[in-house]
Amino acid sequence: MRKLLALSVALVALAGCEHWHKMTGQSEAAKAPPPPAPVVDTIADEANIKALTDQYVADVNARNIDAIMSHYASDVFVFDAVPPRQYVGADAYRKDWEGLLGQFKSLKFELSDLSVASDGQVAWGHSIQRLSGTVQMGKKAQKFDVTVRVTDVFKKIGSDWKIVQEHVSVPVDLSHGAKADLSSKP
Repeated sequence: MRKLLALSVALVALAGCEHWHKMTGQSEAAKAPPPPAPVVDTIADEANIKALTDQYVADVNARNIDAIMSHYASDVFVFDAVPPRQYVGADAYRKDWEGLLGQFKSLKFELSDLSVASDGQVAWGHSIQRLSGTVQMGKKAQKFDVTVRVTDVFKKIGSDWKIVQEHVSVPVDLSHGAKADLSSKP
């Protein structure tokens, strides 16, 4: 008898829960499918970032510091291959670029092996970048040629993609006295 009474109470409680959910509209909401995810055109995003990257290469080759910096968010965070260890903010990174470009009598900037992916709001990419030319070392001009690996994180700000994080590196050969591989061949 007790088992029957306990079973009856449990059934009434379950029925009450269902009734409560129907009264408050929770039952239907729980059964409704989630709203569709917004449509993201990742192919267009990736094409836009690749076009931005092409313009970035042109801007570096033109030594147009304002145009170069227009590709970065104001709060960009950069790990560069040269000291200091990091640059926080566009103003700090701009000084790095000004110093670098100011050393060159002539330069050529190339970017290859670009790979980009996006989720619609954030994108990430990596590439191989080569900077070559002639630098002025005191009274003497010297050839310069360095290849680096770069990983960028992009964020859509308004309708524009901006670099919000950048990591520049070179491989280090630990078996030969920890020498940096500045030509970065695979």
